[in-house]
Amino acid sequence: MDRKDFVKKTLVAGGLATAIPNLLSGKDVKSKDSTYDKLMDKVGFNHLPNKENRTMNTVLHKASTRGHANHGWLDSKHSFSFANYHNPERMHFGVLRVLNDDQVDPGKGFGMHPHDNMEIISIPLEGDLEHKDSMGNVATIQQGDVQVMSAGTGVFHSEYNKNTDSKVKFLQIWVFPNKKQVEPRYDQISIRDIEQKNTFYQILSPNADDAGVWIHQNAWFHLGEFDAGKSTTYKVRDKENGVYAFVLEGDVAINSQELNERDGFGIWNVDQFEFSALKKSRVLLMEVPMKL
Repeated sequence: MDRKDFVKKTLVAGGLATAIPNLLSGKDVKSKDSTYDKLMDKVGFNHLPNKENRTMNTVLHKASTRGHANHGWLDSKHSFSFANYHNPERMHFGVLRVLNDDQVDPGKGFGMHPHDNMEIISIPLEGDLEHKDSMGNVATIQQGDVQVMSAGTGVFHSEYNKNTDSKVKFLQIWVFPNKKQVEPRYDQISIRDIEQKNTFYQILSPNADDAGVWIHQNAWFHLGEFDAGKSTTYKVRDKENGVYAFVLEGDVAINSQELNERDGFGIWNVDQFEFSALKKSRVLLMEVPMKL
């Protein structure tokens, strides 16, 4: 693969270069351009698989090292480079491109803005988030729901805190798709009927008939809520995949690595790993292909 092709594959999709300034000011964005040509100077050669062997690799992102942007109405922590936060060592983890930990003030939100060729997953942690899009969908998601949008050939959407007296907190996750120019689609589900205690339960997969939502990528997401002292083994679904763990609450250990609230930990070139809850904890596992 030549440098040009590699560069294209490592850049953010979804019109980020033109959309972000107006988006963070609360304005609607009326045009959509390819990000590939806009972010040529923001390429990171990191967290890609070692093709020579299967020696375990890990990367640790402590919560305090994340990018931080406070726009008044929006307080956002970035695990990977996003908008004005640029860290060449933290551009992505395999096909996992964005992991934003967002808090939005009452009645505020992201105005109508474009995306294309990106799988976008939203997981509410607290409050009510109202979604509207150019496909005609109007929906509210809250804790216990998972939302997915395949941007494909292009879609506009907005996200607002529906409440006037409390913040909304949610994770915004972007994954590079394995198919481009697909027809845009939207889905949301409640995971209350599938959640289980002291184990990891699936909330996302590549299969429309499987548990949870699905996306155009060979990826599996699992949530787990564990009592102190509980442990389990996670078996990686595909040998080409790695797993990025994000601690929502509590203290845990993956193999011998201790993690605290909002820490991120990536592990790849393994078939499985051991997980232990050091105290009551809640964790999101994102298993994704390491090859872009």
